[in-house]
Amino acid sequence: MVAQLLGLAFLFLPPSLVTFMTHGKSVYALPPQTAQISTNGEVVYQNTSVYGVVNKAVILACGPTLPDMYIWSFTKPGTEAIKAVVYDLGEGPKVQRLAETLGQLAVISNSAAVSLDNLQLDAQGLFTCQAFYDIKGEPKAYYYYVRLIVQVPISKPTLLMSNLSPVEGSTLSITCILENGTGPIQYMWQQITSNGTITTFAQGNKNMLNVTNVRRNHTGFYQCVATNPVNSETSNQSWLNIIFGPDTPQIDVTPYTMTERGYSALERDTVSLLCQAQSNPASQYVWFYNNSQVSAGPQFTIIKILRMHTGDYACLAHNTYLDTRAKKTISLTVYYPPDGSPSCSMEAARNYTALSLHCSWPGGFPSPSLQWTGYLNFVGKDHVDAGQHANPQINTTILQQSEGLVSNNSLFTCIGSHLALKQSTTCSTHTYIPPTEPECLAYETNNKQYLILSCAWEGGVPKALVWWEGPGDQGKSGEESSSILILHYGTAHSGKPYTCHAKHSLLAKSKTCNVTLEVPVLLSQRRVVSVYEGSDVQLTCNLRANRLPVKNITWFNNQGEDIRETSKYMLLRTSDWANLTVRDTEESKDSGEYRCSTSNAVGEAELNVTLIVKRHPMPPNVTLIKVMYNSLQRNEVELEWQVHNDKGGGWTGFFLEHTWISERPGRRGRSNDSKMEIEERIGPPVWYTTNIQDPDARIHTIGKLTPTANYKFRITPVNHRTIGYPSEAKTPAEPRNNMYPAVVGAAIGGMLFAAIITVLLLVYIVRNRNNNPRLHDMLFGSQHSQSRENINFPEDEVVGGAEGGTEEIVGSPTTGSSIALPRAASALTTSPLSATPTASQSPAPGDDNEPVSVTITVKATGS
Repeated sequence: MVAQLLGLAFLFLPPSLVTFMTHGKSVYALPPQTAQISTNGEVVYQNTSVYGVVNKAVILACGPTLPDMYIWSFTKPGTEAIKAVVYDLGEGPKVQRLAETLGQLAVISNSAAVSLDNLQLDAQGLFTCQAFYDIKGEPKAYYYYVRLIVQVPISKPTLLMSNLSPVEGSTLSITCILENGTGPIQYMWQQITSNGTITTFAQGNKNMLNVTNVRRNHTGFYQCVATNPVNSETSNQSWLNIIFGPDTPQIDVTPYTMTERGYSALERDTVSLLCQAQSNPASQYVWFYNNSQVSAGPQFTIIKILRMHTGDYACLAHNTYLDTRAKKTISLTVYYPPDGSPSCSMEAARNYTALSLHCSWPGGFPSPSLQWTGYLNFVGKDHVDAGQHANPQINTTILQQSEGLVSNNSLFTCIGSHLALKQSTTCSTHTYIPPTEPECLAYETNNKQYLILSCAWEGGVPKALVWWEGPGDQGKSGEESSSILILHYGTAHSGKPYTCHAKHSLLAKSKTCNVTLEVPVLLSQRRVVSVYEGSDVQLTCNLRANRLPVKNITWFNNQGEDIRETSKYMLLRTSDWANLTVRDTEESKDSGEYRCSTSNAVGEAELNVTLIVKRHPMPPNVTLIKVMYNSLQRNEVELEWQVHNDKGGGWTGFFLEHTWISERPGRRGRSNDSKMEIEERIGPPVWYTTNIQDPDARIHTIGKLTPTANYKFRITPVNHRTIGYPSEAKTPAEPRNNMYPAVVGAAIGGMLFAAIITVLLLVYIVRNRNNNPRLHDMLFGSQHSQSRENINFPEDEVVGGAEGGTEEIVGSPTTGSSIALPRAASALTTSPLSATPTASQSPAPGDDNEPVSVTITVKATGS
């Protein structure tokens, strides 16, 4: 249908293909480059080759632009059939079933190119794309021939060896086996060394490698690498183990020492013989000493080798796999050097005008060699005298003239060598003048019997000569480095020097130092010390510098007693000073003269220190100028005071005290009771103290008070150890504009007025009881003569009788339970003559003229 429309029916005829075989593979010849076309038509042929990989993706192009129509066809190698794969005749691409055998085919949008994913091996062949352009105008036809070559990746190769454990010198074949892979294929054999380095052993296009005359260095891991144009794969590693040996053993001696006869060792050292022979598998070792077997194993150790162990030692190596043997023999000689190292010394000679050098290193086999070097090379042989010893290699003595030839810090070295030692050993000595000056000291023995003068000049080489010269032929002959002069206690000359002389071989003149013995001198920072009572004070006593040692510095108190460490006294002392601390001083006990004393072999010394302990001044007087409640609740009092005769301090604070007067419950006081009578009943008042530590304070407020209690306040100044006089006690006043007294007065007046009215009414009812018997009986009852007040305490009867008064219930002011109630005497109260009412005492019934006595007592207090 399309051909009829285009008038190009011949275009759908398949072109002829020429197919031939080359090396077993199909190769396609291009179709002839001719075609029948219309007058205006045109046919174009193009040929390309594309390489693809199995299971991968490949794109086949069909021209640079999208044609109006196209047809993709496939020709399998070895055939001439052209089969459609996909086409688009203007209505969209149509994929044929053949595409499923080639891979996952997809048409790329906006083009005629196709994509083959998961490429199959059957897709190898010739793809033809027939593309038609401008079919409505001047149609054009294009033939695109795409030769697709599908390549197969190489699979993981397998390395196969003809023998994994060949004997050295034999032949070995190695094969690299592949299952898949498109040629051409290259093979490479690699060896992995023990340190991980990979080296190429051989390579070529054949998968088999023949190795003749294998050597021990071929031992190791091997792998083969196969490579084609697609990929490269490496086989697993295989271990090649070459069997060989044993070679001639190698014997290592530790410690390693070579002599002309072989090896040598030091006596008493641990000698280890290690035998090693190249062998695979490892050899077994046997040790022989003078042809007698002594040990088995690669290492033979002799602990604390002796000279009797000198001889021949042989090691036999045996490869049990190949049953081959090898043997090596060495000679071991035991030497022992002298103990330690050479000893060098230097002495003064010729009355400290020459030097004598000594070098000694006895013992050892063979005998060591000793030789002096150093400053002697610059002196000259005329000034060197060889030692007179029979064996100069053991002990060498050199006598060296010192005048003008040897200077300070001249070094002399003795070199000792021995066959058993790899290196020579040395000892050195050098001349030097002592770096310090001679030092003179004087000290006493513990039993005070002797005075010892010591003189030392240490550090020089050779040692210096030291001797004493003193007044009165008190001297001592010379000794090296130090000298001691012993004098009996008390025989030393005061103020006269004792001289120590020191002579060194390198100095033309001697050096001296002096000791002058003197009586000790004591000093103090303060001879008079003044403190206030209660303080701790320290008295000092120092010893002026004196070469002559003294006894311990002793302190005596103001009573002349030797002071020991107690709670009162503390002593801190050294050889040069002693400090006395007097704790918590008191004027009467601690004031006075204190004395420190010491002595030495020449005399005694004392020092007096005066301690003045002063009492703290009395604090000034204080007066309370204001004591007032600061609120209507009466639970806080504000106090203000004034200090008299203030002379700039002298006190540390104040004691603010308060109290109140309380009687036992049930007691009623009388207004005329004296203070003494009240204290006899309830005891003296208890004052409660508040400490005020600020001496500049003048105002203080006390809270949490009981409103109904009567308080008194006073204030006392205090010093560090002195308490002043307390101020006059004062009762707090009510605050200004206080309505409390008015309210209380109004309440009491109302109560009195109501009481009077009630009493008059009762008197009227009593007098007219016959006229109004019901009212009388309702108020007083029919047995009014037996109605009496129940008095629990006899004292209440006496105190609260007809006289009236104030009833006081005593309690703790802090709880507010103490109250005062006014009480008036009336005919209803109990008679003061008896606490228990009786019938005889009751008034006769019907007595209208019974007298009534009414007494009203009002007691009001206020400030």
